[in-house]
Order: sequence, then structure tokens, then C-alpha cells
Amino acid sequence: MILPRKPKRVFLAVGHTDMRKSINGLSVLVERAMDLDPFAGDLFVFCNRRRNMVKILYWDKNGFALWHKRLEKHRFHWPTTTDGVVSLRTKELEWLLAGLDFTRAHAQLRYRFAS
Repeated sequence: MILPRKPKRVFLAVGHTDMRKSINGLSVLVERAMDLDPFAGDLFVFCNRRRNMVKILYWDKNGFALWHKRLEKHRFHWPTTTDGVVSLRTKELEWLLAGLDFTRAHAQLRYRFAS
């Protein structure tokens, strides 16, 4: 996926989205259903019911951009959580788009001391 710059954050809309929606409809979903700012420079990722189509909406300096990918044979590994929004790292989005299940990746460990 080619983006003009590195996004601040990545948010997935859990569940399915009507893929007939374009920039205006998806930006309203970001504001109202996800309760986020569509102008913040973040990526907002949506998937259809069949999980073979993804749209990514983002604000690019002076206008919205919409990235769209449709799989002809396979399905995306979409989270099944009940939360309305899932936050991802950019690397996890790359895994998702490559067909990998980012939810099964090793959890990141954080330690304060080595001993």
C-alpha cells in the first residue's frame, strides 16, 4: 500500500460496512459511529460483510483520499471483537492487507528492568 506519508494512527471499524459508501458516507461514519476526527491524518479501515473488500479513508493535506482493495478469491482476517473500533499499528495493517491474521501475532512485552 502506498501512502503519501506515515499515518498517525490506524483504526478499524469492527463489523461490516456497506461498501456502497464513498468518501462522504465513510467520513460521517468516522465522526458519528466511531466518534473520531476524520481530519486528524489517521487511517480509517472498513470491510464488507463477505470480508473480501477493504476501504481505507484518510485526510491528505487538502482533501480526503480513499484506497480500495478487493480480493478475488480469499478473505481478510477481520477482528471479531464487540468493540466498535480497534486501533492498529501500521505494521499490523500491512499484515492484514497481506492476508495474515494480526490478532494471532505475539503480544508486545514491555519490561522496566532487565534483572
